[in-house]
Amino acid sequence: MGTPLSSREEQVDEVLTRLYDRYPEPEISLDFSNRLELLVAVVLSAQCTDARVNEVTTDLFEKYRTPEDYANASEEQLAEDIYGITFHNNKGGYLKGIGEILVAEHGGEVPDTMSALTDLPGVGRKTANVVLQHGHEVVEGIVVDTHVQRISRRLGLTEEETPAKIEQDLMGVVPEDEWKELTHLFISHGRATCSARNPDCGDCVLADICPSEKGDADVDLASGEAW
Repeated sequence: MGTPLSSREEQVDEVLTRLYDRYPEPEISLDFSNRLELLVAVVLSAQCTDARVNEVTTDLFEKYRTPEDYANASEEQLAEDIYGITFHNNKGGYLKGIGEILVAEHGGEVPDTMSALTDLPGVGRKTANVVLQHGHEVVEGIVVDTHVQRISRRLGLTEEETPAKIEQDLMGVVPEDEWKELTHLFISHGRATCSARNPDCGDCVLADICPSEKGDADVDLASGEAW
């Protein structure tokens, strides 16, 4: 088992230093060219892989270029156009509702506040944070996806369990100017090394400071979850 540093702040600093060295240019993996495309892509990415979203949006963004396009389409047509995306029927409804609200309340523009974004169908705090950070260069919080949730608990950076509480906990120990990049570093590390079920602890740059480094064990000691 690895040995964590004496404080969470020291742990965060060392984790970020090592992950930047391993992943020097972390970035969002969704394809988009404007704020509307970003919003749509992030909504579609809920419980779906970014790779699948990028496949579907290649054609979707050619067909739907404005909020009006989404607002004027039927839910059934939108669901058909995003077929292959997890929960495509529900998300078809979200896209139509988003288009209608953007047209009716925001002059066809993607809003730049957390409250306005989370009022849109299918948009929670995680999605809103992504849109704010990458669409408006506004950083209000930390995007807590499944990778961030898993890795922050394994590293002992938080004992919270829900994304909302994990975000608030991490915001207290992660420097504000690192909030945006932390998410991308953890996603990169989660995909390359610290996967949910088969983490490669032998090739992990954080193994010696990770309280959950498994050795011969098969249990995530930070979360109590089976790997």
